[in-house]
Amino acid sequence: MSVSLNSLKTYVKGPSSQNQAEDTVLLHVSHSNLKSRFAELRFDLHTTIENVKDKLRSHTGTAVESMRLQLFDDVGSKLCDLAEDYRPLGFYSPLDGYRIYIVDLDPTSLSAGGWLEDTSLVEKYTISEDSYNKRDDTFRKFKEKRLAEDPTWTLQKEMAIRRGLPIPQESQPVDEDHMKDIADGIKVGDRCEVDPGGKRGEVKYVGTAENLAPGFWIGVQYDEPVGKHDGMVKGRRFFKCPPQHGSMLRPDKVKVGDYPERDPFEDEDEEI
Repeated sequence: MSVSLNSLKTYVKGPSSQNQAEDTVLLHVSHSNLKSRFAELRFDLHTTIENVKDKLRSHTGTAVESMRLQLFDDVGSKLCDLAEDYRPLGFYSPLDGYRIYIVDLDPTSLSAGGWLEDTSLVEKYTISEDSYNKRDDTFRKFKEKRLAEDPTWTLQKEMAIRRGLPIPQESQPVDEDHMKDIADGIKVGDRCEVDPGGKRGEVKYVGTAENLAPGFWIGVQYDEPVGKHDGMVKGRRFFKCPPQHGSMLRPDKVKVGDYPERDPFEDEDEEI
């Protein structure tokens, strides 16, 4: 490989992701009217303060003639005012990581009072309900049309069709008898194992729960403190058990049978 190519490779793979010439500097920028700081901006040390202001104008909207620039070091101490527009930036000896602070002297500036950052100050477009209903290009009209064509229409189905994806399965409404057939095979006092996880315990409650979702629920007291409560859920007590031993589950998560308490040492080797 030639010397010139080796030099180019060394330059590209150098320690800085922004390989810069010796006559440039990377500076932070902050503004008297803006809360956010700008990422590091690259400046040529030979450019004049007036040209620096013009570059900053494009980032902040503050007019050149309304700027007063101040230079701070990397620990936040003010070093000087960049007061003479004709001088080059390098005259003030800025280093990488220093910060230029822009003082906006214009009381009518676009950035004054948070107008460039606070979206709550922007006047929102509003329309009356009557005017909205008279329009034909609204989502409401679009939804009414789709539902007239397909009573099971949903926005999720619409997006799936447009993207060529499988149509999501329709979820069936849950009624008061939801999973009653499974719950009929479970009774209080049964030993059980809960899936997923294989946690074991004893059935303490079988029935509906008005303060939870419709359908049947099973209250379980775990053998170990791996539950969520002591049998009280959302202000109603379904059963009593030690704290962090209780859980309310759907019947299809509970298997009843011969599930004795696990020996905490059953997985250890018999020989030591």
